Amino acid sequence: MEPLTWTGPLGELLNPLIRSVTFVFLIAIAVQVIATIALPRARGFNPDGTIQIHFMTNIINQGVRYSLYTFIILLVLYLVIGATLGASSLGIIGGISRQLLPIWVSMVAIFTASIIFKRRLGLYGKLFDSPIGMTGFALVIFWVLITVLAGGLDLVVTHDELSQVSGMKNKLPGTPVRGAEAGEYAHYLLGGDNLARDVFSRAIKGSAIVIIIAPAATLFAFMVGITLGLPAGYYESAPLKFKTRGFYLTSGIVIVFCVLMFAIAPIDIAILLTILSLLLIWMLLRTAVDTVISFLANLILAFPVILLFFLLVTPEIVKTGLPNYMAMILFIFPVIFFGVLLNARFHTRPDIRWWIVGGVTLILFWFYLSMISEIDSPVYILPSFMDAISLPSEILVVFVSVVFVNSPTVFRIVRGLTLDIKTRDYVAAAQTRGEGSWYIMLWEILPNVRGPLIVDFCLRIGYTTILLGTLGFFGLGLESESPDWGTTINAGRRLLSVAPVPALVPALALMSLVLGLNLLADGLREESLKD
Repeated sequence: MEPLTWTGPLGELLNPLIRSVTFVFLIAIAVQVIATIALPRARGFNPDGTIQIHFMTNIINQGVRYSLYTFIILLVLYLVIGATLGASSLGIIGGISRQLLPIWVSMVAIFTASIIFKRRLGLYGKLFDSPIGMTGFALVIFWVLITVLAGGLDLVVTHDELSQVSGMKNKLPGTPVRGAEAGEYAHYLLGGDNLARDVFSRAIKGSAIVIIIAPAATLFAFMVGITLGLPAGYYESAPLKFKTRGFYLTSGIVIVFCVLMFAIAPIDIAILLTILSLLLIWMLLRTAVDTVISFLANLILAFPVILLFFLLVTPEIVKTGLPNYMAMILFIFPVIFFGVLLNARFHTRPDIRWWIVGGVTLILFWFYLSMISEIDSPVYILPSFMDAISLPSEILVVFVSVVFVNSPTVFRIVRGLTLDIKTRDYVAAAQTRGEGSWYIMLWEILPNVRGPLIVDFCLRIGYTTILLGTLGFFGLGLESESPDWGTTINAGRRLLSVAPVPALVPALALMSLVLGLNLLADGLREESLKD
């Protein structure tokens, strides 16, 4: 069987065409730059109110625009032909496009439905009025669909990401698989790595680790930051007081935490954490809530992020059980957030209040115990038949590290926004109506800061993606056989001069996801500012 070329037989027709269009596009950009400097600027305004520009500048801009459109159309043509005819007619690109056919169909369906109903979809619908936002969303939803269809349904990959095939070590893209049986894919589309594994399948499977961990960990970090940032900004200069809900809530959480620690942790660690918890309550009673929480946040932010990550995921620290005990503290915040949120919302409905608040809190508390409880770990609370969520130790360590590092920054953002919003008239009106403090914070202030928080959420997922790649690159946290992009880049970098593809493919995948998240955040920011 012959090796595949990048574009196959049809490339002889299409390649000269796309090279010509690319050359014209680059020339048009160069002419546009020169014209911007050389041509005089026209003065005045058009009848529609837009600024006049030189007629030659307009012609050059049109040339750049249409050459770009032609280039994009040709790229889409490559993908369409490849998805239709496969590797036999369009080589490696055709084979990859054919494997990604479920992704293309899903993306077309999502974009079509979103554009048709965009006026009914709020901020998400407005995203499709922004070319930058649409581009970012396309890149992000591409990798999300890859995770769902490849990780969950196994529709995209060509080979098992861990299987090794004899004779395929460091092979070039398009190399036929030796001894391929009936039903097996006949080629390594992007070649083999240093252990004779399929680079294409490993890049596809590696996306699942990033797509699942990064948004989930960022969401937990936001739960921690919002739960602490709202009261810190709202009670800027007020300490806790006896006989207040805040005091009872804080005391109750500390008591439950201390009981759990004495039940599962070594006695010396339990005593130490109990003393620290009592010291924290004493500080909250003597000092402003904002001062205490801000001090703790600044203390964490004082450490370099990468160094803090390295300390948390090193095997010596993991063996002490510290990540498990940190998970006990950090993972309780979503339970607190939703419990207080629903209690404030249904405070005036005593007939259903406790049913809703109690039911939701119990379910979330069960999920909380399922996440922190693992067999053969320092924290083992639930029996196996009640443990609905199983987090491998290496995933838990990375997850906790991401939440711990990102939470202080989110706290500072939420605190700053709360300090600004709490002076608005609608907050004063809610106070005049006699609304409770938590109702004002969660149902008056928080909805009005959602724009900046959504933008920061997208950006922070990108930062988290880079951090996960960094951890994998240095071999920390995840297993050495993991197909995550950081580990794959590290494994392939040693042979860049001989076989660059195994390192370049995951690097480009990581870059495209982070670029998509940044463009998505820019689009959301642009549309939110129009409100």
